[in-house]
Amino acid sequence: MLALIMFSMGCTVEAAKLWGHIRRPWGIFIGFLCQFGIMPFTAFALALAFGVLPVQAVVIIIMGCCPGGTGSNIVCYWLDGDMDLSISMTACSSILALGMMPLCLLIYTNVWTSSDAIQIPYDSIGITLASLLIPIAVGMLVKRKWPKYAKKILKVGSIAGVFLIVIIAVVGGVLYQSSWSIAPSLWIIGTIYPFIGCSLGFLLALVVGQPWYRARTIALETGFQNSQLCSTIVQLSFTQDELDLMFSFPLIYSIFQIVAAIMFVAAYQIYKRNCSKSSAFADGDLPSLETGQENVAFEGKEKGKDGDKFTQLTEGHVSWRHF
Repeated sequence: MLALIMFSMGCTVEAAKLWGHIRRPWGIFIGFLCQFGIMPFTAFALALAFGVLPVQAVVIIIMGCCPGGTGSNIVCYWLDGDMDLSISMTACSSILALGMMPLCLLIYTNVWTSSDAIQIPYDSIGITLASLLIPIAVGMLVKRKWPKYAKKILKVGSIAGVFLIVIIAVVGGVLYQSSWSIAPSLWIIGTIYPFIGCSLGFLLALVVGQPWYRARTIALETGFQNSQLCSTIVQLSFTQDELDLMFSFPLIYSIFQIVAAIMFVAAYQIYKRNCSKSSAFADGDLPSLETGQENVAFEGKEKGKDGDKFTQLTEGHVSWRHF
């Protein structure tokens, strides 16, 4: 199911733009700083501030060291972010995690445990990377060869992606309901951590001069972690008694990722709808928050009495040209 959704997300990606991000990886570099700089340090600071147990501190840091999850790509679509940047950041963070996760764990977990005790499932990272890149590559091919079908696939996949995220959270909550009796501090950290990550990523992107739509993208890639990978790592590395104290944290984090996603998408869609009613939008001048390409894949020509009116979406604005 996830592969099919990533296939639909690939139908929004253009090879030329994706290659442009790889050739000039400024956005990817900012995402790298957020992913493996801000997030692990924030996890370390939260663990110290709340005085959690050592095993609980370790699972918080493991979550902070994980690469970005594929859920960020789905949410990025609904926030009209830079899909090419989102997918390239997710792929690059998964590749870089092979080296950066051991390094970050070595730096931040020595206060509580030896980093050698934590087993990183490189095969799971490889599977995640393959499940991301292969469907997206097929989706890019479909968009290039059959653009009309790509638009239809995108409509279905974007809606299915939302349902999949919610279903995963609900099923996880039911299956692991016996693990909900944990320290209140873990609940608080799991609740605020995704919001802190997104906020810091967004602010850093704006500080270095990234446009709003890319700042939204970087924010999502920062705050949305691969919680499934975190769960796999703790299962491989700790005893059952230790798991009882820590295993529910990745699930708590993933649930509040979804809560954050719902809040962000709802606020953005309301904002966009209000803007569409404003005179500025009617005149073709979008507010600065809309500085990007709207991810609706509904570009086309509309025939009127005076000829064809072509809607051209660019990165900086929406312009109308009459032929």
